[in-house]
Amino acid sequence: MREIYTFETGDSFMTQRKILVTSALPYANGAIHLGHLVEYIQTDIWVRFQKQKGHECYYVCADDAHGTPIMLRADRDGISPEELIAQVWKSHFADFCEFGIAFDNYHSTHSKENKALSELIYNRLNDSGYISTRTITQAFDPVKNMFLPDRFIKGDCPKCGAKDQYGDGCEVCGATYSPTDLKNAVSAISGATPIEKESEHYFFNLADFSQMLCDWTSAGHLQPEVRNKLAEWLEGGLQQWDISRDAPYFGFEIPNAPNKYFYVWLDAPIGYMASFQNLCDKTNLNFDDFWSKESDVELYHFIGKDIIYFHALFWPAMLSGANFRTPSAIFAHGFLTVNGEKMSKSRGTFITARTYLDHLNPEYLRYYFAAKLSSSVDDIDLNFDDFTQRVNSDLVGKVVNIASRCSGFIQKRFDNKLSATCAEPELFAQFIAEHDTIAQHYEQREFGKAMREIMALADKANQYIDEKKPWTIAKQEGEDAQLHDVCSVAINLFRVLAAYLKPVLPALTGEADVFLNSPVHGWIDELKPLVNHQLNDFKPLMTRVESDKIKAIVDASKDDLLKV
Repeated sequence: MREIYTFETGDSFMTQRKILVTSALPYANGAIHLGHLVEYIQTDIWVRFQKQKGHECYYVCADDAHGTPIMLRADRDGISPEELIAQVWKSHFADFCEFGIAFDNYHSTHSKENKALSELIYNRLNDSGYISTRTITQAFDPVKNMFLPDRFIKGDCPKCGAKDQYGDGCEVCGATYSPTDLKNAVSAISGATPIEKESEHYFFNLADFSQMLCDWTSAGHLQPEVRNKLAEWLEGGLQQWDISRDAPYFGFEIPNAPNKYFYVWLDAPIGYMASFQNLCDKTNLNFDDFWSKESDVELYHFIGKDIIYFHALFWPAMLSGANFRTPSAIFAHGFLTVNGEKMSKSRGTFITARTYLDHLNPEYLRYYFAAKLSSSVDDIDLNFDDFTQRVNSDLVGKVVNIASRCSGFIQKRFDNKLSATCAEPELFAQFIAEHDTIAQHYEQREFGKAMREIMALADKANQYIDEKKPWTIAKQEGEDAQLHDVCSVAINLFRVLAAYLKPVLPALTGEADVFLNSPVHGWIDELKPLVNHQLNDFKPLMTRVESDKIKAIVDASKDDLLKV
């Protein structure tokens, strides 16, 4: 039986849902950094929650492995593009694993599955008359003998005169323009002066889908602020989308078009389908059940707000034109700032995942991002002082402290066994009663609200311990039963909190499950207190964030800059 979920209201009915989830594909031309991790942590928390609720949910992703930058970097490094993307894939996947990002499949867009699906979608669009060709004039590097993407042309801004600006826009005055408008333009690859050269290009007729996109974007698939922005773009009229690039180019050759290649943004989103196809080939899943026009599976894309145009216009139009289903919803998030400013290499705040991992527990960051994330597209800020205080106060001082304050008494005085009854059934019931509110916050991606609810419960548990003072009871003759009851209640409250935090802190809650000797696999609504139950020895679950570790990360990030 399928559970029906209404995206805009958050209402759900019946029993089980079938869900496919993706994150945007990281580009295979550099390391994963903390800005990337906002998205993957957000998605992973949501997926883990769905699985904890008992839904059939799959999370797929892949490296985005095509395009001119990859071709040029491989050439610079003296290796093939295939060697480069294999190295980067290994690095990306290792970083994701250490941050607890639990993909059901992590693939690459440079794959047989993606080639086949890209060609299938293109051929269907072409056969239906949605592809056209025309000759355009582009900048050409006469030394490298290649057409130049806008970002590979530099010169003086035609508006403000700022030097060393890219061919598509000025970072000083914010002006946008054509590369042909640049003054003193040069190729960023060879330094040569570009010449103009004609070439036949292939275009996707996006305007043919204007009505379909007006209907789709206003049908509850998008956040309100995203829907409003798309309405502006749609009102301005849709243009043809250039989907081809000339050789030399690292990508898939367009069928029946020698030396013409799919633009990376055509096959990148198809990489979602390809990664899922790869998963299907390794399991008993049926691809058509998830991607056919008739599918009732929920399909969600988590993306950054900078790529909304591609995902909310080009992508649903391509899918519709090729007779595939469109997404149930697209969830966009904002950017990450550090200490209130754009990430900066000179300030040491452009921090890679690996640099962070060298110094700090990844679950600190998972919790901090969760505490800041909402369902909006607002930017979030990583403030190091706030980060330190929040982790130390919430996780170490509140949650872990509950177990560490009481486990010692249980171990030393009662052979690690909880009392035979729950002495505070009403208090335990209060903790369980919050399950629906917290579940709704998780479902609606209001993770910050969920964390506040959970920490309010942690405060209540600590208040109970402070009022009962087990350390005082332990010194009193004949009060062993009371001590046993108080500490057992506290341990059971800790177990509920750990279960609520499981989507955010899988490693910590996994260690808590070992200590409690009773893993929580499902949601919290039917959780019962552990009575007359044998625990394992308690081991410290999390240490405090130390300021010297933060400084080491910033210093190492500056060092990384010097090595570039």
